[in-house]
Amino acid sequence: MYSIVWLMLLAYSKLVSTEKFTNEGTKSIFILAGQSNMSGRGGVVNATWDGFVPPGCRPNPMVRRLRSDLTWELAREPLHKDVDVNKTCGIGPGMAFSNWILERDLGLGVVGLVPCAVGGTDISRWSRGGSLYNQLLHRARAAMHGGGGLIRAILWYQGESDTENLGDAKLYKGRLEKFFADVRSDLMSPMLPVIQVALASGQGSYVDIVRKAQLEIELPNVRCVDAKGLPLEPDGLHLSAAGQVQLGHMLADAFLQIMAPLPVSSGAPKRAPNFFSGLV
Repeated sequence: MYSIVWLMLLAYSKLVSTEKFTNEGTKSIFILAGQSNMSGRGGVVNATWDGFVPPGCRPNPMVRRLRSDLTWELAREPLHKDVDVNKTCGIGPGMAFSNWILERDLGLGVVGLVPCAVGGTDISRWSRGGSLYNQLLHRARAAMHGGGGLIRAILWYQGESDTENLGDAKLYKGRLEKFFADVRSDLMSPMLPVIQVALASGQGSYVDIVRKAQLEIELPNVRCVDAKGLPLEPDGLHLSAAGQVQLGHMLADAFLQIMAPLPVSSGAPKRAPNFFSGLV
């Protein structure tokens, strides 16, 4: 009897919490997409996460996460735990990014993170019409309409899987540019900021070709931050938790630069540009 009552109370608590996060007003939404280094493998060794959450990645009452069931909850690591379900998730850049942004008082209000990254996926699997692409669009639209929100940017870290084949590496730039253009078109936001990451590592021999493609992309409101040299886990492929914190700060700084000339220090109320007002 007591167990039944406890389960009912737990379900009610979850319902109230979800309703609160849904009806709290307009969120500033960030899409997290790509493969394992965006999903997060920081602190994961031999398929086991050590459970350590760096201070810069700890929960913040102003940061939400869109769960796999398309409801909002207080964001906490691992952000991709119910999205990238075939591998063990650990620390990624999303929480460090969010906390760094909020410390700078940009006036974004509540930050809503939308995890979409899936480990081991090459760029062709993110092409328009594919399952990963469709899932990204579905989750992005649900985030906007599930309580209201504006998509402020896509954070993109992918390409390690495209370093294994020379042909894929050579085609990478064109495929990535088309992906960015397609997403912006389908979300009806042609100037939506995209912050992409140049590879720190790769699964094959053609890392330099993919990195060159990433660093040479010149599209409006697309910025690239370079992860080369950030600390890696012992596997030599995935960023460590410390590396993910650094990357989160780099992504945040790049986003703040796109927001310029808006002031980012504390003071009078400030608002970020609305890149997605047409759908809200």
